[in-house]
Amino acid sequence: MDSRSVGVLLAGGVGQRVGLATPKQLAEIAGKTIIEHSIAVFEDAPEIDEIVVLMTPGYTDRIREIVDKGGYRKVTKIVEGGASRTESTWRALQALGTEECDVLLHDAVRPLVEPRIITECVQALRTHHAVNVAIPSSDTVLVAVPGADGEVIGEVLDRSRLRRSQTPQCFKLSVIREAYERAFADPDFDSRPATDDCGVVLRYLPEVPIHLVPGSEHNIKITHPADLRIAELLFRLAAEGPTA
Repeated sequence: MDSRSVGVLLAGGVGQRVGLATPKQLAEIAGKTIIEHSIAVFEDAPEIDEIVVLMTPGYTDRIREIVDKGGYRKVTKIVEGGASRTESTWRALQALGTEECDVLLHDAVRPLVEPRIITECVQALRTHHAVNVAIPSSDTVLVAVPGADGEVIGEVLDRSRLRRSQTPQCFKLSVIREAYERAFADPDFDSRPATDDCGVVLRYLPEVPIHLVPGSEHNIKITHPADLRIAELLFRLAAEGPTA
């Protein structure tokens, strides 16, 4: 019997870099808030059994309004996020309890995630304990080192082996819980926190391979003001359908 699959939408950001007074996930794109677009994708995914939303403190009532108005029946929990990405993830894991399940941790400000990605992540978790979504790097990546007058190139990395990480990042609940428990037991974790959940698993459970699922160039993370305009255009193009 397959495990239940839970989509966790991490929406704890405050929108400073995107230049908004309210959390960026409440900004409107293509007639809906960003968070609602993300909820809708997971709601419509037949592989997803349940949705948990982690929201910026003080805005959970707004999410309840969105969920009630939209009739999103899969949303079972709305939890206040923490001060960091890792703290928000841990709060989500605590809300899920200890019963084994498949967890898909997704940045709520990636509202253009494709249903195909969710399907492939759930399928991958049938045979893997950890899964990440990634796309090849189209840019050459340099390692900068200090020079006599500013930075200079120290190394040019092999682009064929480089990938840009996206979300969802997906795990068996027992695996990601253990990784975080080990992280919080490490006195050095706060001084050098991981930037995402795969980073926590890679550091504290290095014996667990993290399988890669192909992502999409459209699965952008809305971080800067220009991203809002790009996302609006991508939604409009998707609504128009494929060109002849």
